[in-house]
Amino acid sequence: MYPIDMSINILYITKYFALAGYLIGLHSREVPKTMKTRISFATFLTLALLTAGYAQTLDKAKLDKFFDRLAEKNKAMGSLTIARDGKVLYTRAIGYSQITATEKKPITAATRFRIGSITKMFTATMVLHLVDEKKLKLTDTLDKYFPRVPGANKITIAHVLSHRSGIHGIGGDPEYRSLRTKGATPAELLAMIEKSGTSDFEPGSKFVYTNENFLLMGLLVEKLTGKTYQENLTKMITSKIGLKDTYAASGNPDPGKNESFSYRYGRDWDQDPDIHWSLFFGAGSITSTPNDLVKFITALFDEKIISKQSLALMRTMKDDYGFGMDIVQFGGKTYYGHTGGAQSYGAWLAYLPEEKLALAYATNAKLYPVKNIISGILDIYWNRPFQIPTFDTLEIRPEVLDRYVGVYSTPGVPLTYTFTREGTTLFVQLPGGAPLRLEATAEDKFKIDPPGIFFEFDAAKGQVTWKRGNGVRVFTKEK
Repeated sequence: MYPIDMSINILYITKYFALAGYLIGLHSREVPKTMKTRISFATFLTLALLTAGYAQTLDKAKLDKFFDRLAEKNKAMGSLTIARDGKVLYTRAIGYSQITATEKKPITAATRFRIGSITKMFTATMVLHLVDEKKLKLTDTLDKYFPRVPGANKITIAHVLSHRSGIHGIGGDPEYRSLRTKGATPAELLAMIEKSGTSDFEPGSKFVYTNENFLLMGLLVEKLTGKTYQENLTKMITSKIGLKDTYAASGNPDPGKNESFSYRYGRDWDQDPDIHWSLFFGAGSITSTPNDLVKFITALFDEKIISKQSLALMRTMKDDYGFGMDIVQFGGKTYYGHTGGAQSYGAWLAYLPEEKLALAYATNAKLYPVKNIISGILDIYWNRPFQIPTFDTLEIRPEVLDRYVGVYSTPGVPLTYTFTREGTTLFVQLPGGAPLRLEATAEDKFKIDPPGIFFEFDAAKGQVTWKRGNGVRVFTKEK
């Protein structure tokens, strides 16, 4: 999928510099002058070519065209920063942070986004900062701090940081879901975990990613310091390395702080219903910018926040996850970082240590999958073949679409799908939500991507088959 790129790994450059030292050493021995000249020129030429491969020219024009196309086709809104060795190489922003009946406020490099689970990297960093200060041990069991959490006497801090704790997830509980718009305090979230009454599996036996692990780690930071999560974030990270746009959010986005709202694309850009971000706390509450994110991950890997030993633990992977950090492969290279998302917000933070390359992208409208955007960015960065998508759509005749229009339901599922047509576009609407635009992939097949939902119609039977991942359900048109 990804051809070998033309860049040169810095480790190979180091080896060639060592070779150069050896060749220079030859000059002090009895080597004929003509041979010395040839060796020196060959060495110089090799090093020049290798260095040029490392300091390659970024095709900014192609990146611009890619983002122009995303904006033109309403496939994304967001902001990107690419930096190497702490120096910004490229920034780009497209779309709008706030859309009202009278105004569209453009996204800029200073626009702040909800970054979701990238928060876990910040929380893990603060926990490891406390480990460096000898205020905490990774072998401590959770009962030392939260004795009423089920199984706490067997769960270590290391288990929690690596999502191997077995702590029961409360995200699907009716009580938690009822707090979606009004929020909850960290103490209330802890109480819900405590009264769940059970562990989901034996600590350390497997990896299961849940927010609850980092809700607890955020509380642990507060308990050990006597300060709020935000106060610790400021002291341990943001003020330490000069992040001016990074803080823990609670409540709804505030446009007065240059925060972006979350949008879906239906008939036009529709704002997502509000949710209360206090529910995510140490697992996903942070607001930031791509510029701040690249500064954070660069400083982290430069050992300016936590010790070399703690960073090594953070990036030691099991099931592709370390302590609040994961890995992703692009073009045969391993990038460290994290992703995040909620509603239509999405964020991606990646770092390639051997190149000191940092990339951060944040969006408030996930139409074209974020992973595909990142893949395209990296293909362009490494000068790999990349065709900018046309995003051409298949147009279905109105008389065909009219056969699918109607309200569909299925026994045992307390929701209906309402399909409507406008021109040559089919829309789907759930109760209480805005209509969502469907993209045709065939005359009877449509998708919403993301979140990767597919609909296949059988007009003769008056049915539509809903598919997402391994899930399949058949809905029938109501008379």
